Amino acid sequence: MNASKVPIITRRRGIAQYFIETLPNEVTLEMVSIPAGSFVMGAPESEEGSSDDERPQHEVTVSAFFFGKFQVTQAQWRAVATLPKVKQDLKSDPSRFKGENRPVEQISWYDAEEFCARLSEYTKREYRLPSEAEWEYGCRGMTSPPAPLLLGEGSKKIYPPFHFGETITPEHVNYNGEYPYGDAPKGLNRAETTDVGSFSANAFGLYDMHGNVWEWCGDDWHKNYEGAPTDGSIWLAENEQKDIKNNEGREIRKLLRGGSWILLARNCRSAYRNPYVARNLNHGNGFRVVCPLR
Repeated sequence: MNASKVPIITRRRGIAQYFIETLPNEVTLEMVSIPAGSFVMGAPESEEGSSDDERPQHEVTVSAFFFGKFQVTQAQWRAVATLPKVKQDLKSDPSRFKGENRPVEQISWYDAEEFCARLSEYTKREYRLPSEAEWEYGCRGMTSPPAPLLLGEGSKKIYPPFHFGETITPEHVNYNGEYPYGDAPKGLNRAETTDVGSFSANAFGLYDMHGNVWEWCGDDWHKNYEGAPTDGSIWLAENEQKDIKNNEGREIRKLLRGGSWILLARNCRSAYRNPYVARNLNHGNGFRVVCPLR
């Protein structure tokens, strides 16, 4: 391979602080401390594969919180599914690809919300889905002091598309390697999920923020960032109830982030946004949880 075509993968060392939540059946859930900070959310027009729904770029200030070190696993899902119902029933084993340490998938946004509600009742701590801003901030792995920014497009701050750097490879992320990004070569398509934590973590100590399974966020879908909150909060629609219909009327669309095992590298970018009907299931959709600091 031409040396100029070798993809550059950047790693930054960080010191992760965390706590461990004990679930039923001695299953554990590791939560990583994410420090407060500010970052520029979204992608510039110059970023390959970006679209207008990732703009306008805007500065967001995020409060400190705890984030799941891994995507919620099937073992964790099963443990919480045994807890008393809050609003709806949960299947104990919904996933297509079986494995205690593989991420749970084939769950709806409402299923993920029920998981958080049961977990909150059990632990007496608040658990919820991340906001889009919390998710992107956690994905990018903004260390303190912040990682160096690239400068471009006038005075705008531009981050690399991935927390690894300018691109990814299947050696670092579980995605469809037949569809690379930038100058990266084609690579392996595993065609299934992998155990969480199989690849390198970002500077915050979070694993699989790119690929493996999509991750549900708490926000409603908005077609761009016009009017988006700048405090890292969950952004809910007021009068934008949504344009997908079925026999039950209008559907609510929520946000998925991070890409998955089945998709192209460009769909795994830190800024990529995927609207998805909240009640729908897919073997590429999972989640991780947030525990806010109070």
